[in-house]
Amino acid sequence: MLSIAVPYLALIGGILFLSIGTSFAKTLFPVAGAMGTAALRVGLSAIILLAVWRPWRHDFTAKDLKGLALYGAVMGLMNLSFYLSLATIPLGIALAIEFTGPLAVALFNARKPIHFVWVVVAAAGLSLLLPLDGNVSTLDPVGCAWAAMAAVFWALYIVFGQRVSHLPSGATVAIGMSVAAMVVVPVGAVSAGAVLLSPQLLAMGVLVALASSAIPYTLDMIALKAIPKRTFGVAVSADPAIGALAGLLFLGEHLTALQWLAIAAVMTASVGAVLTTSRNEKPAQPVADNDSEALSVKQAA
Repeated sequence: MLSIAVPYLALIGGILFLSIGTSFAKTLFPVAGAMGTAALRVGLSAIILLAVWRPWRHDFTAKDLKGLALYGAVMGLMNLSFYLSLATIPLGIALAIEFTGPLAVALFNARKPIHFVWVVVAAAGLSLLLPLDGNVSTLDPVGCAWAAMAAVFWALYIVFGQRVSHLPSGATVAIGMSVAAMVVVPVGAVSAGAVLLSPQLLAMGVLVALASSAIPYTLDMIALKAIPKRTFGVAVSADPAIGALAGLLFLGEHLTALQWLAIAAVMTASVGAVLTTSRNEKPAQPVADNDSEALSVKQAA
């Protein structure tokens, strides 16, 4: 019984660690800023993942390295955009907006009428969430724009992730995060300056990297060995709600009833897209058929 429960406990643990780690990362914004915190998270995550997976043990072709470079560059831009969105909008809302990226990929080649229903549901959720009427009293439009940009990069991340999905998953994530660090760390270093070298901040950055990258990715790998990809996809669709709860508990971010309804709409569209796409259909899903690509749903936060 315990062996059956372990993968599901790992899945739940991965989701919780990711939300808590991102919440903790946001507390560093007053010291390091959004870009500086992103640099700490991505840079230290790269070091940890390189030490764990040691990708230099594998032989990669020039084509593989080119694919990994695109994969990592988009990963870095996705992380940077997401952290910039967190500077001005709540975590749960940023996740809900960003989650439309993989949802768009999942529905891009929609073949069933029900798939268009999920497009409408997601669009309705966003219309409730975004300040489309010009009322910016509750949400910062710049923060929403950064979250939307992160959604675009997340969609591209999945596309490029598919192209390297034949490579070893651990090595792929490690190299991808290393390339991402090359994109994000210089930007964060220029923005935050020498404060990033503070021993106390570096120590907190290690905690962020562990909680938001190393631990959840490891737990996800355990979960993906035994849990069907469809089940994984449905569970991960709860990320915006979990993020909103983490924001409430750890950051004091209170959402309105309308914002909760919007998050629920995006989650419903994501779950519906996964459940109504049969296993023999080709459209890309938020969770794909390779472990490293499946982790794409967890890279952003």
